[in-house]
This record gives sequence, C-alpha cells and structure tokens, in this order.
Amino acid sequence: MDIEVALVNAFTVNGKGGNPAGVVFNADRLTGAQKLKIAQVVGYSETAFVASDDKADFEVSFFTTTAEVDFCGHATLATFSTMFQEGMLTAGTYVQRTKAGMLSVSIEPNGKVVMEQQLPEKIAGFSYQEIAHVIGIESNILESTNLPIEAISTGLADVIIAVPHGYLDAIEPNDERIAAFCKKHNLVGFHVFELCEVQSKHTASCRNFAPLFGISEESATGSSCGALACYLTEHLAELGCEYVFEQGRAMNCHSIITASVESNNSIINSVKVGGFANSIGKVLITL
Repeated sequence: MDIEVALVNAFTVNGKGGNPAGVVFNADRLTGAQKLKIAQVVGYSETAFVASDDKADFEVSFFTTTAEVDFCGHATLATFSTMFQEGMLTAGTYVQRTKAGMLSVSIEPNGKVVMEQQLPEKIAGFSYQEIAHVIGIESNILESTNLPIEAISTGLADVIIAVPHGYLDAIEPNDERIAAFCKKHNLVGFHVFELCEVQSKHTASCRNFAPLFGISEESATGSSCGALACYLTEHLAELGCEYVFEQGRAMNCHSIITASVESNNSIINSVKVGGFANSIGKVLITL
C-alpha cells in the first residue's frame, strides 16, 4: 500500500524557515502502528493524519517518531494550510477532533491559519534550583527574571522557563537530563524564552526541547507558544493579549508564531495560535 505524504513547513516567515510536518489525508483505515511507521519514515518531529468524523469536520491524530501525542500546533497549521492551498477548503472556520478535544481552526482569505487551543491547565511549579541543573543555567540567573517556572498545557504539557535577555542562544541542551525530568513529571518538554527589547516587533524569542519524544530541539511549537501566551497573560499583563513569538533562531530556521488570549476578570476563556505554512513537496511511502 502506497501512502502519499504532504511535506509542509509551518510557521514560515515570507515563505522561508518554519518547522516541517508531514500530512496524510484519507487516513481512516490506517492503524496506530501504521501511522507510527509512516511518521518514522517521514522523520519529522510530527506527522498529522486526517480522517473523517461524524461530528467534527475532521479527526486529526498526531505522531512523533516515537509515539502518538494529543495535539500538535505546527502539524495542525500544516494540515489546514495544505487543504486551503490545494482547494480542498475555502476560507472559513472548521472543527477538528483531536485527543486534546474538539478545537476550531480558522483559515483567513490570505491563507493564515489560526487554531483554537485548550484552555490552560497549570500542572506544576518548579524551583529555580530544580531546573538549573537540568538546563545548565545557574539558579540565581533564572531567579533574576522574577518570573516563575511553571508546567502549563494548552494541549501538551511543557515547562515554561524564562531566562534573561542574552542567555537563550547560549543554552546547550542536555537531552538525557531533560528527557529524564520530563518522564519523571509526565511532561512533554521545556519551552524556554527571553523577552525581546521594547522596540522589537516580537514579544519573545523561544527555544523548545522535547527529547523524551525524539525531538532534541524544535524550530516552531504552536502548542507551547499557546501555553506561553497564557503564562504571559497572568504574569506580565502589561504586555497586552496579542503576542508575536520567534523561534528556531538557534537552528538557523526562523519561525514566527502569533498568539492571542481572551480573558475576563483574570479568567482565560480563549487561546488561539496562528501562522503561515508553505509546501515542501510530496513523498510516497510504501507500507
């Protein structure tokens, strides 16, 4: 059986950079084992599989090279952008069923895809001392940000870690330590950020490490940036509720992720993440 996989860069900047994802349509008859095999052959951090659904417009499942995950922002963007670019969908709002729940996805006339995420769940807090050893930055440096270290999920659980400006690119991730920490606490990865200068058009620069799921570093993570947006809404309200994150700089693969948060009396009631995607091509995989 030959399976066609669309290869797509998500969260691109003027058609360049981004984070690659695979997309498989008409995946209704594929088993979990077959999906995992396809994801391993594709070799990207995630591959999305699109199937029909009785209530939602589509059912979408997501696989890394090691396991299925509940949600993936950049693969969602890749999926709906591809359907728009190939004329399968027009601009409008659709609903996808994922293991993270029923989530809406909007396609704007210019091709930008904006996806709804789960409302944030704060899972745990960690001390600067706990994280310092794992990430290789002294605890007093982490503490100097005056920002907490928290595990938050808007679909996937990541540890949100602030570092002072100038420290982000110097991080040399220890995959073994990060994976062990995430396995111990049932987390996906670390999302590390530094706030940008006031005059910058970006809110923050980010790096994401998820070695437990075979991803040493990822150049764009929509779910993590949704969690980061919620974190900033709570701890740095003066930044507003519309965010622009850059990611992938340390990988020479620049990506832009936009995020917005709506809240009422400090209660978040909507989290959305958006961006653009561009086709790389297609590949046939024989099972």
